[in-house]
Amino acid sequence: MTTLSADRRRSLRIALALTGLSVVLGACNTTEIVTQTVPTDYRQRHPIAVQEGRKSIVIFVGKSRGGLSAAQHADVAGIARDWVREGTGSVVVDVPVDTANARAVAGPCGLWPEDVGPSILDPGYTENRPYFNLGCASQRNFAAMIDNPADLEQPRAETPAYTARRDIAFERYRKGTTTATTYPESDKAKLSDTGR
Repeated sequence: MTTLSADRRRSLRIALALTGLSVVLGACNTTEIVTQTVPTDYRQRHPIAVQEGRKSIVIFVGKSRGGLSAAQHADVAGIARDWVREGTGSVVVDVPVDTANARAVAGPCGLWPEDVGPSILDPGYTENRPYFNLGCASQRNFAAMIDNPADLEQPRAETPAYTARRDIAFERYRKGTTTATTYPESDKAKLSDTGR
């Protein structure tokens, strides 16, 4: 009999100890559920800010040139159109003095300032960085193929639409005929009728 009551007391103590421990640990959890910290309206969550910014173009003008090329004239006219439509500040023109004609160039290739193989003496080998000469030949070839170096600085301005062709296409569309251009000479260039 005494062993039964001793076992019950021991089980009661363990149950009380576990209950007390769970109450104490449960009190440590103080996470609060906060609602409505983020606005529900997308215009408040992601507002659109209007800021004044600078816009610039680069025009390569060589020595003793009589005027601007057609593409350069289009660039200047494009930025002037944009300034008339939305400009609020002043226009600043920087003119270089005694410059040669511009051309795209890239640095010399074949420079190997470091050994590319594994070396205990090179602490940068384990940093997994590309070697010094990587991409040099691609950049030199790309620079050699550039027709207009200004294309590397900024995109070209849009040219006006070819309205004569556009009017023909719209008229055909209104009539319900095909708007594709037909090429009667293209059939003459075929070598055989195989596959027809």
